[in-house]
Amino acid sequence: MIKQLKIRDLTLRDGQQSQFATRMSQAQIDGVLSDYREAHFYAMEVWGGAVPDSVMRYLGESPWERLESIKAGIGDSSLLTALSRGRNLFGYTPYPDSVIEGFCRNSVTSGIDIMRIFDALNDIDNMTSSIISVKAAGGKADCAVCYTVAPKFSVRERFAALLARKTLPGNIFDIDYFVGKARELQSLGADMITIKDMAGLIDPATASRLISALKDAIGVPIDLHTHCTPGFGIASLLAAMVKGVDIVDTAILSFSGGPAAPAYEIIRIFADKLGLDTNVDSSAVARIDLKLRQVRSELSAYDQYKRLPPVFDPSSSELSPELNRLFDDALELTVGDKMAKALEFCRKIEAAFNYPEPDEIVQKAQIPGGMYTNMMAQLKDAKLEQHLGEVLKIVPLVRLDSGVPPLVTPTSQIVGVQAVNYVVSKIKGEDPYVNVSKNFAELVKGSYGRTPWKVDPEFRFKICGTREETPYDTSSYKKQPNPPVAEAGGLPLASNEKEELLLELFPSVAEKFLKGRRIAEWESAHARKQTGIPNAASAADTAAKTDTAPKFDAAGVQYFTTPAFASEATPLPIDYAVEDDLPEDFWEYSLQNAQ
Repeated sequence: MIKQLKIRDLTLRDGQQSQFATRMSQAQIDGVLSDYREAHFYAMEVWGGAVPDSVMRYLGESPWERLESIKAGIGDSSLLTALSRGRNLFGYTPYPDSVIEGFCRNSVTSGIDIMRIFDALNDIDNMTSSIISVKAAGGKADCAVCYTVAPKFSVRERFAALLARKTLPGNIFDIDYFVGKARELQSLGADMITIKDMAGLIDPATASRLISALKDAIGVPIDLHTHCTPGFGIASLLAAMVKGVDIVDTAILSFSGGPAAPAYEIIRIFADKLGLDTNVDSSAVARIDLKLRQVRSELSAYDQYKRLPPVFDPSSSELSPELNRLFDDALELTVGDKMAKALEFCRKIEAAFNYPEPDEIVQKAQIPGGMYTNMMAQLKDAKLEQHLGEVLKIVPLVRLDSGVPPLVTPTSQIVGVQAVNYVVSKIKGEDPYVNVSKNFAELVKGSYGRTPWKVDPEFRFKICGTREETPYDTSSYKKQPNPPVAEAGGLPLASNEKEELLLELFPSVAEKFLKGRRIAEWESAHARKQTGIPNAASAADTAAKTDTAPKFDAAGVQYFTTPAFASEATPLPIDYAVEDDLPEDFWEYSLQNAQ
């Protein structure tokens, strides 16, 4: 029997988010759906992450309509997947179970088959409600463990810690750590496990050992998700394939490489050589790629690299003898467990496909590219960019003080911002923690969940005024207001449960978007009445006849349409509306508004 390798295509969510600031319009998405329907990828990641926020903020489009349009275009040809951060969904506010249930249920109803659930701290408790809600709604729970590496300390730093009687962590993020998390998630009902390497830090040798260990320990499919930023992406996916990984995440060639995932076309060549069947129609992929090249030109303002790979049709193009030899050598070396040499050949393959050069700073400092970019922007704003080396050296210490959180968004950004604050304060002759961001304090306090390493109680007292770990508390949560829109004849801002959920998850962005939509509907209905055009029912009439129309209690206070939403009580402040590898402009907005 031919062995299968399932492919999850990331192009329409992670691909465009990593490469082009999530700016693909609905029209651009619609233009490739017919070919995607014929491609038959196992799954397509099309929603979640930065998509719901960005399509409202920048494009004036409805996130729910985008999802439903993609589902209509794809049908049952591929499973549709979305990404959420468990208890925090898209931000870093801990939502009550009722909001999580409503979001998961509506996501599945609108077309999501698989919800990829993760937590930035790998705190399993933050994921449990989402797992339960997704499965109850009829979807599959793809439970992700965030990949990261342990902080590195110099001999001098270790000696200083010894004198201060401070215990330094060893390699706490070893193979057993990830296998243990996977086992916990499988026991909670995970339908599949993803190793989610959002910074691209997993090297091929580690990928080989980790996938092998997971295949021995876990009874559900294993997926590896990584990026190409530090130059490990292709080599690590190849190592995982050799060790029997069930699913790999790829992007279409023109949207691959750099901060994005490896290309399907490149992985397909390795799959063919390994005798693995992807069950993907390569001619359809070639048609998608040609259309996406036009889309990329339309999004050139957001294209930071502007390095387009050469056209390659996996159904008809032939490799040159030299390039074919590179693939054969890389495969032979990987099978022979000679990973360092295999990595060299894979990087030559990347160069042949015109990928950006590996980011050496990200590779050596072992930090995500977005974290580095954000720290550099902070230093430039303060005219202190010459101190970047000091900031990079202080990151491990700040990370240790905050409980060694995985370096993934948003914890990577929180640690990065604080590392800059630390160095700036020292330059001024102040205590290094005199300037603490609200988010760093919440991380140290425990409001975001349990950190992998215990925070020193005395440090917590210094930062937060308490020595005790204080977890999040949703008992005081109150749903966002849904006021009438005066310019739209008094219609409520949100007209159904899905729009109410947008207000919960993205208050300021959704308010502006929905207000514009209500006014446009009102003006359209008013114009129709004036011209005598029939079938000009007002939006209010439509809402009144819809099961999902907003309801009001005896005091005139609106509540959600499902019983679970009826007993919510003041929202915690929204700190971030973020996901992995967000575009830089999105982070600037979030950080400016996070205080």
